[in-house]
Order: sequence, then C-alpha cells, then structure tokens
Amino acid sequence: MTTAFITGATSGIGRAMAFALSDAGYDVYAVGRNEAALKEMQAERSGIFPIALDVTDREAIESVVADLQIDVLINNAGMMPPLGNFADMKISDIDATLEVNLSAAILLTRLVVPQMRERQSGHILFTGSSAAHAPFPNVAVYSATKAALSGFAASLRADLSPFGIRVTEIVPGRVETQLYKNILDPETRAAMYAGNVAVQPEDVAKMVVALLELPAWADVTRFDIMPTRPTTPSGSK
Repeated sequence: MTTAFITGATSGIGRAMAFALSDAGYDVYAVGRNEAALKEMQAERSGIFPIALDVTDREAIESVVADLQIDVLINNAGMMPPLGNFADMKISDIDATLEVNLSAAILLTRLVVPQMRERQSGHILFTGSSAAHAPFPNVAVYSATKAALSGFAASLRADLSPFGIRVTEIVPGRVETQLYKNILDPETRAAMYAGNVAVQPEDVAKMVVALLELPAWADVTRFDIMPTRPTTPSGSK
C-alpha cells in the first residue's frame, strides 16, 4: 500500500496521521477546508498532497476520487455540535452533524471500495469515539453518528473481507484536539486538558501506522485508545 486519503486532515488526529503516514513512506492526500493549513502541511512534508474541499460537497468528492488510486482510506472528518440537552438542539445542528460525521463518510467509502475490490486489497479506517459505546450526557446526536459509524464499519468488514480489504474502527477517548474549539471557551478547554490526562493525536497516529504495517492476513477490527488516568464523561473524542 502506498497512498492514503485522509479527511479532516488539517488539525488534530487527522493532521497527526497525515504526517505519520508521510514519514512512513505513503503519498498522503490530505483533505480539509482550511487551505492555508493544508499548504503549511505540504511545506513541511513533500509527500503530502493537499485537497481543499468540504467533505459534504458530493460533486467535488466524486471528481477528486475518480482520478486517484487509494490504498488506505481514513474517514476522519467530524464535528461536535454545541453541547446541550437534545430537546434544545437546533435542527440545523442535527442535520450538519449527521451529514459531516456519517453521510459523508459512507458516500466517500462507497466511491472508493469498488477500486479496492477490483485490486483485492485496501484498508478503510473510521475515526469513531468512545461516545459510540457508552452513554454520555449532552452529546446524543454526536454519539448516534459515531455509533452508526461503528455499525457500518462492522458490516462493511463482512462485505469486504472476502476481497482482502481490511476495515478498522478507531475508538479514542479524550484526545487533545480542536474538537471543542467552537463550542467551549478557551478556559474550559484548557481545564479539560490540564494535568496531561489526555491522549495526544500523535499517539493515535502511531497506532494507525503500526496496524497498517501488519501482514495482509491480519486485520485490527477496532482499537480503543484511552487516557491512562480517568477523565470526566465529557472528554470523549
């Protein structure tokens, strides 16, 4: 495998994975909306090829994927809607969360898997969340999207494993990223990550590189990566 296609690549886990895979010898197609951040990444690593687009732009995604051979697909793009009781949630925030976290990942996967099936090889990864596997307050729709991704990954694996295609669900606990940047003030976010109790994006990236190096007959179906020290429930990825 030589090429990786990573969505949500301009910050956090996506950025760390892009750098780690580039260092491991992959040609990395880094996808994100922040064109300036993508150019900075390209300047740091010659093996990173920036693609500035919104994952919910179906025509743009279809156009880009049609011209690429993708060996590793990492559906990492995601958003956290404003925290709060579901009864008070805006319909627009529900729609956006479903579109970014779930629908875009399913569509992109559908565009890529035929070429993988034809080659009888490939690896698809999904950045999930511990919120998909345990109940947390104030994140009902976010949790629903991540739980749906988990179910999709499991069934997708059943569909594709006969063709030598591997599928992995990444399940992070609290990771120090920009996920809460637009919904929590800086002081609250600083307190959330104080005391070195959070997993770092680079930790997740190291795990991804390691599992991709396994022989083709071994598939890590899911890996959970959590802080060693316990954290409060709101700290899920």
